[in-house]
Amino acid sequence: MCGIVGYVGRPKSLEVLLGGLGRLEYRGYDSAGVAIITAGGDLVTRKRAGKLAVLVDDLKADALEDGSTGIGHTRWATHGGPTDQNAHPHLSRDGKLALIHNGIIENFSVLKAELLADGYTFESETDTEVAAKLLGREYDKGDGLAAALGRVVVRLEGAFTLLALHKDEPGVVVGARRNSPLVIGLGDGENFLGSDVAAFVEHTRRAVAIGQDQIVTITPTSVLVTDFFGTEVEASEFQVSWDASAAEKGGWSSFMAKEISEQPEAVANTLRTRIVDGAVVLPDLGELDAELSDVDRIVIIACGTASYAGMLGKYAIEKWARLPIEVQLSHEFRYSEPVLTPTTLVISISQSGETMDTLMAVKYAIEAGAKTLSICNTQGATIARESDAVIYTHAGPEVAVASTKAFVAQIAALYLFGLHLAAVRGTLSPEAIGEALGELSAIPAKLEQVLLTSTRITELAKWMSDTRAVLFLGRHVGYPVALEGALKLKELAYIHAEGFAAGELKHGPIALIEPGQPVFVVVPSPRDPNSLHAKVVSNIQEIRARGARILAVAEQGDAAVLPFADEVIPIPLAGALFEPLLAVVPLQIFAMELATAKGLDVDQPRNLAKSVTVE
Repeated sequence: MCGIVGYVGRPKSLEVLLGGLGRLEYRGYDSAGVAIITAGGDLVTRKRAGKLAVLVDDLKADALEDGSTGIGHTRWATHGGPTDQNAHPHLSRDGKLALIHNGIIENFSVLKAELLADGYTFESETDTEVAAKLLGREYDKGDGLAAALGRVVVRLEGAFTLLALHKDEPGVVVGARRNSPLVIGLGDGENFLGSDVAAFVEHTRRAVAIGQDQIVTITPTSVLVTDFFGTEVEASEFQVSWDASAAEKGGWSSFMAKEISEQPEAVANTLRTRIVDGAVVLPDLGELDAELSDVDRIVIIACGTASYAGMLGKYAIEKWARLPIEVQLSHEFRYSEPVLTPTTLVISISQSGETMDTLMAVKYAIEAGAKTLSICNTQGATIARESDAVIYTHAGPEVAVASTKAFVAQIAALYLFGLHLAAVRGTLSPEAIGEALGELSAIPAKLEQVLLTSTRITELAKWMSDTRAVLFLGRHVGYPVALEGALKLKELAYIHAEGFAAGELKHGPIALIEPGQPVFVVVPSPRDPNSLHAKVVSNIQEIRARGARILAVAEQGDAAVLPFADEVIPIPLAGALFEPLLAVVPLQIFAMELATAKGLDVDQPRNLAKSVTVE
């Protein structure tokens, strides 16, 4: 989950590295460091525990000589705590080689024991220093940095991206990846490496994704990609669809505030060009499209927020396409020995497309012979490339660790697919599909309306800043929204929060209700005769009778809920399946504002990183 940057080109390495690390800090902020080969040919490094600002301040106080070759790193700690010693880069025994690492080397203890027996000593607790010492030893054999790296990576087990440079090879940075992201940026007289295109998008929007078990060597004028054994491979170029300004705050108080405000655009962009004459058009499905009529079962796999999007997808796709669907957490999926056949479709959901648990689940599904489709927000991501087909969400870069706009865009993508599948299977008439697409197309404008009501939510959050626990209730499609509301509050405000299916209250959770207990309730529309509105209002009465403070998220004009709620947060009218896209927004804002009122960093909550690239 670390952020990595590599650069070769002009004598501005420090500028490029620090700029790239700033845009990658969402991937890890326990420590940061850089290594540069100076104009005079020396290898210099600087690394500090804490956020990137600590390193930046240190470099201002004591400048580091610049050069045209460098690597940089922001860390999310796995092996060893966040200290100066454990921060990257790590050096070879002779100090001539520097290496940075994203991932986990699972057999590092065996390799470390080998090096200790060979007389090596270590300054850190990390698995990364083992790789650095091992690479230094291989480099001494004299056939160059890329060849040495090839011999090292075949001995490593686990998930890793490695970048390295050596003072005897100025103008060269090498990288390798297995089950961890690495992307090339193609410049003019300069080239870049990064764990994400955000590392270099300020300088170039031309990018190349590195495949599994591949090594890349960049110089100012060349890029060479090989497999681990040195055989050259072709790599496809793509154009990054957003520029550096999209990854900046742009005057907002936080990235999360900015990204919440971008949700109408995120949904609109996900729908754009995919709705034509009242029908869904998904050209990215490619050959998978012709096989959808054979699908008899769908399994949706995801983690965290993405899994709640998957739950909403289940409700919609089952209703529209009349197929059995189950939603599983990616990290549990392959260990349950699931029954998969060639007629099973496995849909993975991952904002980054690099979530390690989800990637390994996708690989398992492929090996079992299932069809695979990914819902992804990142061009060139590993999960997207591994899957049979991908539906990109086009939400733009999401920098805040807690997901917001990616969530609503994932729901929109799943709904598009569900309506397309209904058309393929003939389970909905063209008129019904057109009506549903009309509802979906209206969501961006309705999201704009929800955002205009945020002032009252901010006031509530400030008044509740000393709250120690909050409960969230919902039924049917309101249940995943309740789960997501609770997750956001846990992530950002560090307080106890739980989401429940409201019908489950009487089976145990009602014991948590005591006088003054805040409870958010996602209330379904009373206009739908099949909705659970009356039952949810009964649930509200049950907990209100026990002293709960009710904060209801309900559609405008819902008079039935007014006598029983202490606060009503209105959302625009929408069909039952489309309400979650609107109802989740007040809960996002509440979590952000409560955390802000407590003086917490909403963009970089403790112990979390944006892209979980380790299992």
